[in-house]
Amino acid sequence: MKYNFDEIISRERTHSVKWDPAALAKIFGAEAADALPLWVADMDFRCPQPVIDALRQRVEHGIFGYPFLDDDYFAAVRWWQSARHHWEIKPEWIVTVPGIVPALNFIIRSLSEEGNRIIIQQPVYSPFAETIKKNNRVVVNNALKLENGQYVIDFDDLAEKAKDPKAKLLILCSPHNPVGRVWSRDELQQLGQICIENDVIVVSDEIHNDLILPGHRHTTYALLGEPFAMNCIICTAPSKTFNLAGLQTSNLFIPNPQIKQKLDRELSRSSIHAPNLFGIVATTAAYSPDGLEWLEQLLAYLDGNADFIQQFIQNRMPRVKYVKPQGTYLAWLDFREAVGDHKELENKIKKDAK
Repeated sequence: MKYNFDEIISRERTHSVKWDPAALAKIFGAEAADALPLWVADMDFRCPQPVIDALRQRVEHGIFGYPFLDDDYFAAVRWWQSARHHWEIKPEWIVTVPGIVPALNFIIRSLSEEGNRIIIQQPVYSPFAETIKKNNRVVVNNALKLENGQYVIDFDDLAEKAKDPKAKLLILCSPHNPVGRVWSRDELQQLGQICIENDVIVVSDEIHNDLILPGHRHTTYALLGEPFAMNCIICTAPSKTFNLAGLQTSNLFIPNPQIKQKLDRELSRSSIHAPNLFGIVATTAAYSPDGLEWLEQLLAYLDGNADFIQQFIQNRMPRVKYVKPQGTYLAWLDFREAVGDHKELENKIKKDAK
């Protein structure tokens, strides 16, 4: 099936936090109510037709009682990891949660104590730091370095910070949001070895792992080898890949039964059980050959968008720096040479450029 990613679909009055003027005004202030929303990882493409058809069929049944995860769901999740990422997962590794950010809260509480230190790699998805602080843990920043037009990990700094006996977790963003790096196998192995040697568990947020642009390859962290797999939690979801975030269905993969047992206890304490009914239906339909066909068309389109942005900035905004992403559909723009300070930049973006 051929998909039309050029179709413009109005999302106003659809409870969209991205497009509803009331939501924008509430989050960013009244002057942002009529701004073009480029602030959230939320595509404006209709999801694959087989997903829509499966949801429509379920809606027509007309009864939406308490759901459970059936064999078809687990088979679809396992098929996708095998077909897309060459990873054969076991059913007992899978933990289904309402989202990766809620899951980070559960993980932090189950695998660390108040006052412990948790490593992140800024600039990075802002909820990482927020969840750490809200759970009374300490944010430790192993800041990325910009070298030769590419963001890289500062391994010397990481090794030093991982030595702290209070450092319990590292939240890895792979591929990295917002800088768009797809970490190489060697980079992941070096990071993972540091964490293993210092008893730091790696929480690998791989929610963008399907959105890898041509010429690059994602390595699932757990595929680095048995020691790495036994010291990690892999976080995934169909939400970014297929634009299903509103259905609040994500999957964690935990090969280490001791780590999984600790998380299971925390989920039980929080009464996290059956996921969203429509999330089950949509995920099962998306993780299929039909979903893979849609994704392949999407990735070609996204690559074209990234090339367009690169050319536009070079021609029209030469003082703004842009590193074309290797993965994700985000554009990370550096305005430091174009604007004096962040307040001036904020005013120009929100009030002048809208």
